[in-house]
Amino acid sequence: MSNSIVHFINGQKSPGTGERRQDVYNPATGEVTGSLHLGGQEDLQAAVAAAKTASTAWADMSLSKKSAILFSFRELVNAHADELAAIITAEHGKVLSDAKGEVNRGLEVVEFACGIFEQLKGEYSDQVSTGIDVFSFRQPLGVVAGITPFNFPVMVPLWMSPVAIATGNTFILKPSERDPSASLLLAELWKQAGLPDGVFNVLHGDKEMVDGLLTHPDVDGISFVGSTPIARHVYETGTQHGKRVQALGGAKNHAVIMPDADMTMAAEHLNAAAFGSAGERCMAISVAVAVGEAADEVVSRVKDLAAGITVTNGADPRADMGPVITPASKERITRIVGEAQEAGAAVVLDGRDLVVEGHENGFFVGPTILDNVRQEMTAYEEEIFGPVLAVIRVDSLEEAIQVINANPYGNGTAVFTSNGAVARTFQRKVNVGMIGINVPLPVPVAWHSFGGWKNSLFGDLHIYGPDGVKFYTRGKVVTQRWPEPTSVSGASFAMPSTSDH
Repeated sequence: MSNSIVHFINGQKSPGTGERRQDVYNPATGEVTGSLHLGGQEDLQAAVAAAKTASTAWADMSLSKKSAILFSFRELVNAHADELAAIITAEHGKVLSDAKGEVNRGLEVVEFACGIFEQLKGEYSDQVSTGIDVFSFRQPLGVVAGITPFNFPVMVPLWMSPVAIATGNTFILKPSERDPSASLLLAELWKQAGLPDGVFNVLHGDKEMVDGLLTHPDVDGISFVGSTPIARHVYETGTQHGKRVQALGGAKNHAVIMPDADMTMAAEHLNAAAFGSAGERCMAISVAVAVGEAADEVVSRVKDLAAGITVTNGADPRADMGPVITPASKERITRIVGEAQEAGAAVVLDGRDLVVEGHENGFFVGPTILDNVRQEMTAYEEEIFGPVLAVIRVDSLEEAIQVINANPYGNGTAVFTSNGAVARTFQRKVNVGMIGINVPLPVPVAWHSFGGWKNSLFGDLHIYGPDGVKFYTRGKVVTQRWPEPTSVSGASFAMPSTSDH
């Protein structure tokens, strides 16, 4: 019997008023494990009203009290890390060690938010003019919403909500319909940490719910992570309705392998970065750009490593890689590989027909390597979001950079080299937001900020870190004077300046 997955509104679980339901699957078995309650308009109004009501008192609470709640929440998430990881694996399919790593990366942002004092310090200028001082500080937006993807059902909500809440906002989480259960455990942990009712809410739904949040007059900000077409829709719709929006889109991340690279290290890291989490990461390396004589060796080495990957149920301790998220994802991945083969790409390793014993109904695709891929192929142009590594061969670093810069995405990229001049040229010339030097997944630590360029990000500010604080707050500047009772006012019809005093 499947589990009923409900909303969390104003501190309580709620089945809501919506009549629609959606099945939730275990991708490794193909079995239905949950029945998700999709919210309707009444649920949207209830969640926004709860967040709006709670916002004034929460914004006025002292930083020390907020920080105490954040510290408590951090300890609770850490204590329940294994439980969260098990939920992720059961609904997403990624292996348990990867799911636990996701929780840990989310915890980094919680820890950053615990020290929000430092980020919210204002500025002060004494005696800018005679008897006049100027100072600035930041205040929360109000009610903000996070629309999060299936591939990181804990990490991405923890990239958003702790910073939003620590800076004084109330938060509505709209998680992916494909793996929604972890969001409810997060909500319970926030409540146990002492967060007042209405400050963190979970609202399930599909496009109807997303559009409702984007257009609701009492929602002040939207954070989104997902595909580029939806990110563009979220950004355009939200900004048209007067909201502050950050919308992170898709990716096509390239790793350049130079002939002078440590080939053992490069191959091992390419293998992990391409096939970890079945390639369902926005920072996965999906394109290897092999320069000159590096190509044959790196393709051979990665093939040997990928052929040894254990693909099975992510809950199995032996597993290196689990299934993809849905049958539709599996069909799309296998179709794109077939189209690449027909267009002339060499299928060096083929995972399309993988069947996992005991999990014949699971949504599995094995590691796949395509060599001699060209830029006009679908396998290069589209974000596959599966365990497929496309190899493009070029003759020089300059040509590799041209390939990357011509791509419409600009999320992450990497170069493998032992030459510092090559690394410096690469990091300065490539038009990508996050760059790794001998690091294939350059996800910044929590006290920096995460965000790509071009079609990988819509909006000016990146997620979490210092940019996250700026996104969830607005600045105020105060110019003040406290005149002595007997002083002359000095009022004038002319525009005042510091030289007038």
